[in-house]
Amino acid sequence: MSKTVLYMSMSVDGFIAGPNAAPGNGLGDKGHRLHEWFLPDADADHRRDLDHLAGVNREVMDEVMATGAVVVGRRTFELAGGWGGDHHDGVPIFVLSRHQPDPALRWPRVTYVSDVTAAMNMAKDVAGDKDVLVHGARTAQLALAAGVLDELQIHLVPVLIGQGEPLFEDMPPDHIELELLRAADGPGVAHLRYRVRTEG
Repeated sequence: MSKTVLYMSMSVDGFIAGPNAAPGNGLGDKGHRLHEWFLPDADADHRRDLDHLAGVNREVMDEVMATGAVVVGRRTFELAGGWGGDHHDGVPIFVLSRHQPDPALRWPRVTYVSDVTAAMNMAKDVAGDKDVLVHGARTAQLALAAGVLDELQIHLVPVLIGQGEPLFEDMPPDHIELELLRAADGPGVAHLRYRVRTEG
């Protein structure tokens, strides 16, 4: 059965991007450090070529590439230039947004949705038995609050960034329990996969 899974590289002090994130600088100043475990060359595009990876890092990226749909926040989507309308292998992309999209960021496989629960349900429907890849801090927070995020896969990078965009900021005072499903060390990263525990 399909699961919604947040995949996020994060510094030990909780940041997913450096300061001054903007188009053309999507990960912020020095934020590319968080992706060096799978993108050793910041200017390269290894999304389709994973031959440079091995071991657990390769296994994790194979999982990412096997997802059947993507749900992403509008800001993250725009900072990434919409991935040219194709995150990986042509899977459908659902962009969480309350506003009309920029005409330059419209592609056949991209759908704009205003509600996080609707976006997750639509993504699960098209993903079939594959998981849904979730991107973006605000999207993760909304999905957790709505009870529609099944798992978190955190790629913990051994660096302290000090400032930038935190993964969880201004969260409501709800107590959310997580169950550790996997902890695996790869070169330059620790992969932590958690299930979001539900009450009852």
